[in-house]
Amino acid sequence: MFNNLQGSELADWLPHIARLSKAAGQAILQVYRQEQIHVSAKADHSPLTEADLASHHLIVHGLKELTPAIPVLSEESGGIPYAERQAWRQFWLVDPLDGTKEFIQRNGQFTVNIALVEEGIPILGVVHAPVLDLTYTAAQKVGAYKGETRLCTRPYPEGSLKVVASRSHANPETEQFLNRLQTHYGPLEVSSLGSSLKFCLVAEGSAHLYPRFGPTMEWDTAAAQCVVEQAGGKVTNLKGDPLRYNKPDLHNPPFVVAAQDAAQLWQDLLG
Repeated sequence: MFNNLQGSELADWLPHIARLSKAAGQAILQVYRQEQIHVSAKADHSPLTEADLASHHLIVHGLKELTPAIPVLSEESGGIPYAERQAWRQFWLVDPLDGTKEFIQRNGQFTVNIALVEEGIPILGVVHAPVLDLTYTAAQKVGAYKGETRLCTRPYPEGSLKVVASRSHANPETEQFLNRLQTHYGPLEVSSLGSSLKFCLVAEGSAHLYPRFGPTMEWDTAAAQCVVEQAGGKVTNLKGDPLRYNKPDLHNPPFVVAAQDAAQLWQDLLG
């Protein structure tokens, strides 16, 4: 359907996608600053706000202008059947507002996620946190950046094992995993955060591991996976295989995000 993209093309597109994510962030903030946020429920009972939809429409329009031949799959258009999607070698994968619960709680820990996926692999990713005014960008053969700063994951051992966990989706499996880590590696430094910012903490070296055993969708993880991988880390299922995209079922399996030298730590515990 398309030729494989070159690093120079991705480098050219990356600033455009970063600006698009920031424009979507501004649309989200207009709703965020309203006195009252109106919330409805989607078919799966997850929350939906007018900010989700404003960001979705802005991003889809911008991507179609930039790359009219590349299809777009957004959380808010997730009903595209696999019979149509399976022919896509390249596509944009978008979460217009990752962390809607954090948005509703007004804690600022939500993001705009835009990824370009090629043959199941995220090859470009942008994660923008509007309230925090942080933008993480990455692409194959380009590297990963926080603003203008090049990112690299944190080696282990280097002090305490630093773990980040979900703020809104804690569960018994995560607690059991943390207990096993502590038994084998001593006291942990555990922080809690919302949205795909947890991936970004690993990418920037603020954490070694992020385990996720609760449900997630492909659009929740693709952009941030690219950031982590281009910073030297890994995002894998519990067998150690990298997460892949455009599956018939868009749910992700349980996964762990790990810094460059930390992947074997958790795999040893599950082996």
